[in-house]
Amino acid sequence: MPRSPLKLNYPSCNRVSITIGSFYVSEQLAVCAKDRGCPDPFVCPLSRVIAGTAVRIHRLNGPPEVTVRLRELGFCEQQRIKLLARHPNLICLVCNARLGISPELADDILVEPINHPSA
Repeated sequence: MPRSPLKLNYPSCNRVSITIGSFYVSEQLAVCAKDRGCPDPFVCPLSRVIAGTAVRIHRLNGPPEVTVRLRELGFCEQQRIKLLARHPNLICLVCNARLGISPELADDILVEPINHPSA
């Protein structure tokens, strides 16, 4: 008896689907390094985040070639990252790798705070 080909329907390009839980943030968290804070308390450029803070990438702004390269490096939407240092470039922990980016490039990465210490 001939076998029919196996058809797999996956919602993503990965064969393993991972569900990431998140916490609802009902109040502004102290993640902004600027005195006046961010215009939107729940979305802020990565360049304004305090070192040591874990955040989730909300959106990438900028030219398409820049956003494509950022995604290749691991700076994808919904990716959890941690800002390790801010002098003079920003050092981020992304997918267990430390990556340095310029403050100008970090302005194009909009992040939101997460209320989970193990990001």
